Amino acid sequence: MRRREFICFLVFGSVCACVASAQQSAKKTKIGYLSPFSASPIPAAAKNLQAFRQNLEHLGHAEGRDIAIEFRYAGDNFDRLPSLAAELVEQEVDVIVTVATLATVAASKATSTIPIVAISITDPVGRGLVESLARPGGNVTGLTLSVGLEIYSKSMELLTETVPGLNMVALLVNPANPLHAAVASQIEAAAQTLTVRVSTFQAHRPEEIATAFEAIAHAHYGAVLVAADPLFYSEAAQIAKLALKYQLPSMQQLREATEAGGLISYGPDTTDLNRRAATYVDAILKGAKPADLPIQQPTKFELVINLKTARTLSLTIPPMLLARADEVIE
Repeated sequence: MRRREFICFLVFGSVCACVASAQQSAKKTKIGYLSPFSASPIPAAAKNLQAFRQNLEHLGHAEGRDIAIEFRYAGDNFDRLPSLAAELVEQEVDVIVTVATLATVAASKATSTIPIVAISITDPVGRGLVESLARPGGNVTGLTLSVGLEIYSKSMELLTETVPGLNMVALLVNPANPLHAAVASQIEAAAQTLTVRVSTFQAHRPEEIATAFEAIAHAHYGAVLVAADPLFYSEAAQIAKLALKYQLPSMQQLREATEAGGLISYGPDTTDLNRRAATYVDAILKGAKPADLPIQQPTKFELVINLKTARTLSLTIPPMLLARADEVIE
């Protein structure tokens, strides 16, 4: 081969390779991922993201090959969510995955056309995110965190089983959460059947949590039940530390709280919710419309007990309750 022909061959080959690479890159689907929490999450949150990624790959979507994920984390500064959602829209992502209700609300306000797959949302109909659970009707679908207020009745029962002789329980709520008034009513009704007195304490900023716990301890409550809320999720470590400081057994809904040092949690398996969210993304990428994909509720629940915390509280967990636990943290 002559020198000129050889050079032309190399140039032509390079051009073809570049074109092929560009075409391959152009085929990548962009998935936006919007979370109100930190980019360096606690272990359970990292496990949730891993479950989402692994199921995406199981369904045939590999990062770096046919999909790219654009991550946006608010770092517990929920006011940043609208601007982060706008960034994902500007990036022209093909679908947005949102973690929790606040991120979903921000994304739905940023776009009415890009499909949104929500994970762990609460009251999507009441929030105006969807028309109904069976037929969402817009660009939002996904999975709820709640199956109804009855789960709080179950939490009260478990708390009274865990702490023998319990007769006074403090309920920590966020007054900014529109669901917490109904949560308080449900818990008060459950408490009456268990002959337990419940009083409500409020916190809607991180610094107010310590004040609430000080008041709870001063009033000599025997335990604290923390209503599910993004603020309390992000402040799980502070809540666990305060509960130990004041020798208060604590009950929450998500395992992240127990892993952070809380005593007991009972609620949906969030890892399962994240795994199932990948199937929604897969369906949408294959042509399904969010409007036609029903909002699903949790199907798996887990009881997690922190035995190390129980020992610190000088509390003996009943053997029957330990036997029912899905996980016991030693």
